[in-house]
Amino acid sequence: MEIFEGRKLVIATKHQKEAVIAPLLEQNLGVQCFVPNDFDTDALGTFTGEINRKEDALSTARQKCLLAMQKTSCDLGIASEGSFGPHPTIFMAHADDEFLVFIDKKNNLEIIVRELSLDTNFNATTINCFQNLVNLVNRIGFPEHAIILKNADANSNFTVKGIQSWELLEESYNKLATNNSPVVAETDMRALYNPTRMKVIKKATQKLVEKIKSCCPQCNTPGFGVVRTNLGLPCEWCGSPTNSTKSHTYRCQKCTFEQEKMYPNDKKTEDPMYCDHCNP
Repeated sequence: MEIFEGRKLVIATKHQKEAVIAPLLEQNLGVQCFVPNDFDTDALGTFTGEINRKEDALSTARQKCLLAMQKTSCDLGIASEGSFGPHPTIFMAHADDEFLVFIDKKNNLEIIVRELSLDTNFNATTINCFQNLVNLVNRIGFPEHAIILKNADANSNFTVKGIQSWELLEESYNKLATNNSPVVAETDMRALYNPTRMKVIKKATQKLVEKIKSCCPQCNTPGFGVVRTNLGLPCEWCGSPTNSTKSHTYRCQKCTFEQEKMYPNDKKTEDPMYCDHCNP
């Protein structure tokens, strides 16, 4: 895109996320991506709890992006932040909740996307024998996906991260399981050690590119995106409004122009099974 063509863009990461982010941004926006040297994103929080994240994922991604831009004197930047745990609406399912923040100080733009995905191998459990550990790592895609082992004692700081070989797995377990002590095993959710998470970050980047390329019909500013979901899709039988999405409202963050786009899910009526009148 013309306003980004040829500009440098800093990717705020120490976990090799540039592998999936940079190609998409360079191809679609014409930017020149780079990663800052010695930029410690762990200072804002770690998955294993040595440093607790003080802000929510979105605020942390924004802070990460701004710090990298300040460190490199770059006016264009991007950062991501993920959270893992129970899916907010699907019972007994784990989710990867990724935020991407794209900031352009030159044009006073901040464009955000969120990718909530069921595609994750997130797991954490206490292990009492090596065979149970073997069963676990086989389920999570080891050794392509790394594992973390640590002492079950909350006061212990002995943790082995990034385990991607059977030799190191057994060696680390034997050290931690001295005197039959239980061992906590966790999937290593850092992007460079978790190809499944990297795929979700790539999907989020694709969504970001689409949003950036969506320009305001009135002032042509990038990032013309959804700010409100409007419910009320009519029932196919009785025509009563349901709780399904009828339209999306888009808004420009620069000139505040709004536009309603009808039937985003490509259907004009809803199945009666979702109608409170036809299926009370």
